[in-house]
Amino acid sequence: MTLLDKGEKPTGGGRMGEPLVVLDGVNKWYGDLHVLQDINLSVRAREVVVVIGPSGSGKSTLCRTINRLETIDKGSITLDGQPLPEEGKALANLRAEVGMVFQSFNLFAHKTILENVTLGPIKVRKQKKAEAEKTGRELLDRVGVGHQADKYPAQLSGGQQQRVAIARALAMNPKVMLFDEPTSALDPEMIKEVLDVMVDLAEGGMTMIVVTHEMGFARTAADRVVFMADGAIVEENDPESFFTNPQSDRAKDFLGKILKH
Repeated sequence: MTLLDKGEKPTGGGRMGEPLVVLDGVNKWYGDLHVLQDINLSVRAREVVVVIGPSGSGKSTLCRTINRLETIDKGSITLDGQPLPEEGKALANLRAEVGMVFQSFNLFAHKTILENVTLGPIKVRKQKKAEAEKTGRELLDRVGVGHQADKYPAQLSGGQQQRVAIARALAMNPKVMLFDEPTSALDPEMIKEVLDVMVDLAEGGMTMIVVTHEMGFARTAADRVVFMADGAIVEENDPESFFTNPQSDRAKDFLGKILKH
């Protein structure tokens, strides 16, 4: 049984459970640049939160702080009630609980698709190889690339590689999945195949924080839209309310520019 089976979740009862990821007063600077300004954000189990905003607004930095790829200068972040560890084995264990899918697929070029997916479960979760391969093949089937399991990344399209990257993250059975602009490096015809997998995950109850420019995904899959500008959360709301009646001038300006095209 994996988290991809409908309704199976490590926590929570109904559609949404207790707060799973909590950012409290988070600040980060790069020199004089205040890239995250007093960020307060709580994401519940089974919730899909989509973070949007103009380039340079701090969206990706926010996403990367949640598994400590970026450190913070002030405030706190907790995962399932526990503060993020600073380093060492505890940090490695945290990253096993937080799946991450990047712009670039970050697959190991010299390993097969199946080997890419099973490496983490075998090395970190200490799964037996046969068990990891069985789960890995199921996940690859689920994201539509099972027939490519024995190929190498260079033999796959960008969309297929990104779906492998999603399967690799899911193989660790994470509590939450982070997506940092997962379709921005893809050709237009490949974007839908990746978004379809993400919608499927959302409908299956996976807790997800998604940084994206794909407004269609935000409208259809998000439980909540968080709009950022200049390092701060300007407003957040359910998708219908946000897209039809944004409250802030920044959001109105942003939507006015992107929804005309």
